[in-house]
Amino acid sequence: MPPTSVFVDRKEELERSEFQLGLEAGRLAVTLDVLTDALVLVGQHGVYCQSARQPGKPAMDVQLILLGILQAKELVASVLDKLNSGTVYSIPN
Repeated sequence: MPPTSVFVDRKEELERSEFQLGLEAGRLAVTLDVLTDALVLVGQHGVYCQSARQPGKPAMDVQLILLGILQAKELVASVLDKLNSGTVYSIPN
């Protein structure tokens, strides 16, 4: 199954987020959602792929994938926070 573009798969979500937050912040917000979905799937996989050396913990490759996704989310969230803190909202008179 060939991968489809995120711009096709999440068209409505992107349009809504870009409208609410602006292009960059909206896309970053959707990126966080994509990473969260991946995190959930990898976490579920980790339940079945247990480490032989560390019972009760996911296999090492699953742990590394989880760490990578968590770190990516942290980076994206920090950029999104920076974009949002720089936004000046004006209150109409």
